[in-house]
Amino acid sequence: MKIGNIEFGERPLFLAPMEDVTDIGFRLLCKRFGASMVYTEFVSAEALVRNVQSTINKLTIADEERPVGIQIYGRDVPQMVEAARIVEEARPDVIDLNFGCPVKKVAGKGAGAGMLQNIPLLLNITREVVRAVRTPVTVKTRLGWDKDHIIIGELAEQLQDCGIQALTIHGRTRSQMYTGEADWTPIAEVKRNPRITIPIIGNGDIRSLADADAAFADYGVDAVMVGRATFGQPWFFSRSPLTVGQKLDILEEQLRINIERIDEYRGILHTRRHLAASPVFKGIPDFRQTRIAMLRADTLDELSSILADIRRRLTESLG
Repeated sequence: MKIGNIEFGERPLFLAPMEDVTDIGFRLLCKRFGASMVYTEFVSAEALVRNVQSTINKLTIADEERPVGIQIYGRDVPQMVEAARIVEEARPDVIDLNFGCPVKKVAGKGAGAGMLQNIPLLLNITREVVRAVRTPVTVKTRLGWDKDHIIIGELAEQLQDCGIQALTIHGRTRSQMYTGEADWTPIAEVKRNPRITIPIIGNGDIRSLADADAAFADYGVDAVMVGRATFGQPWFFSRSPLTVGQKLDILEEQLRINIERIDEYRGILHTRRHLAASPVFKGIPDFRQTRIAMLRADTLDELSSILADIRRRLTESLG
């Protein structure tokens, strides 16, 4: 499978772009453990154009995480074009257009999945961004706005005609948000369409590597993108078993990377979200107060002390 000149090999796994999740430390570790491509947190075109520093900071990427994509969202053609040009200066391997985010603060304002209610504008944005940059442009979207408007079959052809070089499809409508089960059948139908020549990437309800393997086998997609199942476990992509101790080491390394590459306060802020969500802590008795303490810790010493106590408790429980 290829996007532009990037060769991914067979059955690649991608880390989805996720707000407040795919920070640089997390991306670097996911890459180490087998992610074929990672994405930064998605960024607002409007904020980029207005030069909002917190948004500009999200464009920082490292050569060690390549290939890496940066995803932008917005609903204004000139802003999306200018944002794409700004993003291109950060030298990502892919610029992805977000037409799939369902959350109210994005879709409710007409951006993200909200674009599925204005297909002419969606296509115009796509065409103009493709014309404006040399970096490969890709799109991530959903099946449609709701169950009565499943439009992905026609939309995939239209997007390909706009010049995108890959399409990621989440197997839900915007109305579903993240509820119910992802439907991969329309994704498979797009992939089987003889008019479609670009890679089709499937997304939705991939909770394990076994799920990813089944998606490749059952639906014929070119790649699988994984999102929420990676929370707190950058080793998700690894096919080698890891001990609890090794997983704790990885989480602590993520903390160190984020502090070194961001700063202590924001590095901790990013990492403690992963710590709170990590399945490595499931089953520890009376863990609620410890989880609350992790979410409140705002210094490296405080968080390191909590993690050391967790390691001690896990060691004792394992005998």
